[in-house]
Amino acid sequence: MTGTDRRSSEQEFHDQQAAERAESFRAGRAKLVFPDETFLDHETWIRPAFAHLGMLAGKHTLDYGCGHGMAAVIMARLGATVTAFDLSPGYVSEARERAAANGVQVECVVADGEELPFPDAAFDVVWGNAILHHLDLARAGWELHRVMKPGGIAVFCEPWGGNPLLAFARHRLPYPGKDRTPDEQPLTSRDLNPLRAIFPVVELEGFQLLGMIRRVLRSERVCRFLDRLDTRLLGCLPVLRHWCRYAVITLHRAT
Repeated sequence: MTGTDRRSSEQEFHDQQAAERAESFRAGRAKLVFPDETFLDHETWIRPAFAHLGMLAGKHTLDYGCGHGMAAVIMARLGATVTAFDLSPGYVSEARERAAANGVQVECVVADGEELPFPDAAFDVVWGNAILHHLDLARAGWELHRVMKPGGIAVFCEPWGGNPLLAFARHRLPYPGKDRTPDEQPLTSRDLNPLRAIFPVVELEGFQLLGMIRRVLRSERVCRFLDRLDTRLLGCLPVLRHWCRYAVITLHRAT
């Protein structure tokens, strides 16, 4: 599949998702207004990853592949000047409506992560959730580097593909929320090589080693116990991060 075909497929898939979400808002099954906790605590890696962004007041921030726009709203609530983009016009429309419903200012634009329409050195901080694994990281990495200010930071939360048992489950076992586009694949350490060639510091943290069982087991008590165990295991043996379900990738641009 060519890059153009891939982007068209991605856009169609996510526009359909956005249309289904828009219907849920119209029908009153979901609301655009939300408290920070709804987003920050919906997965175990989100809040610690968001903390890596640091103080946001007065910063120019980019919600990179914004989807529903919740992260953009939270950054605006924290005092940032926020721009949000997505390849899907449907999701950009939702992000724009969500910002208005929550009473914050967010500039929302349709854009491709591999061809960003922003000027050089425009952003102090970049946030992305489940977006890099959709992209050609050699192209997207240089565009990301271009729009970041010297000394800027970018934090991405991405599905990780280093665990062969998890790869089997992803391909063979049914579980909620499994929908994905035809071409997307979880990232591996090798996939990060283009970013390592661009950014002087690329940090990697793993989340949900044993805790990934929450995908099939809904016991909050058991999941909390496994999360605590994960914290100890990953603290003692950082190499185990490659077996986790998700990774938080932090990129630092040179000053």
